[in-house]
Amino acid sequence: MSEDPKNWDVATKLIRGGLARSPFMETAEALYLTQGFTYDSAEGADRRFSGEDPGFVYSRFNNPTVKMFEDRLALLEGAEVCRATATGMAAVHSALMGLVRAGDHVVAGNALFGSCRWLIAEWLPRFGVETTFVDATDLSAWEAAIKSNTKAVLIETPSNPVLEITDIAAVSKLAHAVGAKVIVDNVFATPIFQQPLELGADVVVYSATKHIDGQGRVLGGAILTTEAINEEFYRDSMRHTGPSLSPFNAWVMLKGLETLDLRVRRQTDTAAALADVMAEHKKVTRVLYPFRTDHPGYEVAKKQMTGAGTVIALDLGSREAAFKFLNALEIVDISNNLGDAKSMATHPPTTTHRSVPEEMRPLLGVTEGGVRLSVGLESLSDLTRDVTRALDQA
Repeated sequence: MSEDPKNWDVATKLIRGGLARSPFMETAEALYLTQGFTYDSAEGADRRFSGEDPGFVYSRFNNPTVKMFEDRLALLEGAEVCRATATGMAAVHSALMGLVRAGDHVVAGNALFGSCRWLIAEWLPRFGVETTFVDATDLSAWEAAIKSNTKAVLIETPSNPVLEITDIAAVSKLAHAVGAKVIVDNVFATPIFQQPLELGADVVVYSATKHIDGQGRVLGGAILTTEAINEEFYRDSMRHTGPSLSPFNAWVMLKGLETLDLRVRRQTDTAAALADVMAEHKKVTRVLYPFRTDHPGYEVAKKQMTGAGTVIALDLGSREAAFKFLNALEIVDISNNLGDAKSMATHPPTTTHRSVPEEMRPLLGVTEGGVRLSVGLESLSDLTRDVTRALDQA
């Protein structure tokens, strides 16, 4: 009797999940750099394209290396289907556009990544989709906004960049009452620390560029859901619009998944310690980290997450102080990325959230003195010294 991979522990899923060896029985996953495939006969091609025979037909639709990545991530997430995409924003865009049409309504939290907010505020309305933003921490706001023609709800928790926490189970219950689908951007929590599908969400999206690769090499994204939702809303739209992940990037991220659990847990341990250090510094006006008891969403975070993640938000009171802090860092890089093995600090108003109108930024918690710190794999002692020295100069 063969083992069911669903029963494996996380560490085993990340190493063995989705593994499909070629006849050469290679140790590492095979990289299939091919646009297309051939068939034994015209009849064979007919059966393949009709779906009668399983297999690959074109790498825009499916590819053996990409499928291994999809199967491994689906196993980890507890999803029936994973659809890999070229970037995280391709995943968010495809997840939303597959669910809606003119006349439909979408609800999302105020505190979204800048590009996600642009999609909902600027892009969807061009196609006749009504959109509403709410305070994502206020269940009464969600309840008031969700209505009979709401088809999709987008939750980002913890949110980018100020780590707001949204109650996934409670919002999912409200959305499902009108038949809406719930999409959760799970990038900050990672699949290690939060399982949105188990909490009631219908679709999970990732920028795999972040922790899943986690080493600054390639771009990628993923949509995870049920077979039924994939068939109804995503299979045809993604086949024909082509937001495909390259096989090479899929291969890189397959290798990234092998160390995901180890990396994220180590980074999170360091982040928790560093958050406490910064909270005590006189130059810091506020530190936000989900498992600190002074975080506004602490109770919900502890209920739905098993770890607080690798990102810390802090406020230094002014842009001048934030810039002084960033410029004084010697180990931590100034970058707009996160979830990397290298620690990175970001000033959201001038980078990731620059597209958000200035008057709207306070609604997202984006302040001029705000800094987002993504904690990497460097030693805690070195990071503490670097951050403390930089804060002293802020």
